Amino acid sequence: MAPTTQVQERKLDSNYAVTKALKCNPVLSENKISIRGLVGGLLKKSNPGKQLISLGVGDAAAYPCFRKGHEFASEAIAAVGASAQFDCYPPSHGCPAARRAVADYLSIGVTIPGITVRETDVFMMSGGTQAIQVCIAVLARQHSRSNLLLPRPGFAPYEAACELFGVEPRYYDLVPQCGWEVDLAQVRNLTDSETVGLVIITPNNPCGVVYSVAHQLQIAETARDLGLPVIADEVYGHMVFGSNKFVPMISYAHVAPIITIGALSKRWMVPGWHLGWLAFTDPNGALKKIRAATEALMNVTAGPASIVQATVPRILSDPHQEFHRNVIRLLESSADMVYQRISKIETFYCPSRPQGSMFMMVELNTKALSGIRDDMEFATELIKEESILIIPGSVLGLKNWVRIFFGVPIELLNEACDRIESFCKRRQLKANGMI
Repeated sequence: MAPTTQVQERKLDSNYAVTKALKCNPVLSENKISIRGLVGGLLKKSNPGKQLISLGVGDAAAYPCFRKGHEFASEAIAAVGASAQFDCYPPSHGCPAARRAVADYLSIGVTIPGITVRETDVFMMSGGTQAIQVCIAVLARQHSRSNLLLPRPGFAPYEAACELFGVEPRYYDLVPQCGWEVDLAQVRNLTDSETVGLVIITPNNPCGVVYSVAHQLQIAETARDLGLPVIADEVYGHMVFGSNKFVPMISYAHVAPIITIGALSKRWMVPGWHLGWLAFTDPNGALKKIRAATEALMNVTAGPASIVQATVPRILSDPHQEFHRNVIRLLESSADMVYQRISKIETFYCPSRPQGSMFMMVELNTKALSGIRDDMEFATELIKEESILIIPGSVLGLKNWVRIFFGVPIELLNEACDRIESFCKRRQLKANGMI
């Protein structure tokens, strides 16, 4: 007992305390702005006298109107839980039935001979974010400064993952005047011997564009010429409006190897489940080493919970047409309304109506607004005065633009547009010296 007592006494003695500041990963110690961190800071500044309306975080599942006919999800997870058959650890690469269901889902509509997705091509992930991190981790080259081509504007977790794994992010532009298409000439100019991949997001977050078949083929051909895999972020797959069609990038796997990132979160309105996947479509075998590295990494990395994986076959085996039609109908109505309303505000420029996903990008004329120097200040002052949350384009790579999320009930969206319009008019009057 005596030694134990002495140890306890030493723990309480300040002479034995660690007083030197210990170091952490330098990437994490840098004062960088993340979307979640930015949102948290903005929310603290909201006007307590007005109801908060968030046009920032892309979570339509928070609203009951988007969950109409959604009982299949709760029923699936309740049935799995009641069975008590999925309380053990899942296989490191994912439950076979879940992998098979995702492979079948990804293969729907692909008619090119030789292109198929097999169960073993799919790796189950804890949401799209883990899929991004795993993908970049296995593409990174340990003994050289590899780089990855990312869209601008884009999705901030790609840049964060690049920094964590020592990969240089190189940005190519999405051109607003050309419907946010990829600047393929710029892609070619940015590529060198250390470039490890080309990231494409379609349907697009944050621009709302859905790439045409012709443009997707151009992207695949460019990747082929440069010897690059295409990392196709299709988290918003099939969430398209009007006459637009969603065509998965694996349709072009005979041209260039495709790594697909997907998730249940958006289309099935279950973001809190954190269920995603990484899939390889590689008929020519170019990704053999990348695939083997993914298998090795998943052997030491935890994936999604067994109980959530077990719901995947039941959810993906049924088209749930009424549920999806309702979601698309609501999103399309909101997209039309917000585009029309925002386009009429003089200080905004909307290059195009959203074709899919839940977002649109809007350019600010800060010179016409009193007390607004940039997009960060616009977002800050807007939430202070009107309790409307939007995302400044600076954190997405496009200064003096803002991202607007329209996956909210149309009544709330209309109210938000009223407040944004009122805010802009007040600031315009001040800028003109009229008040």
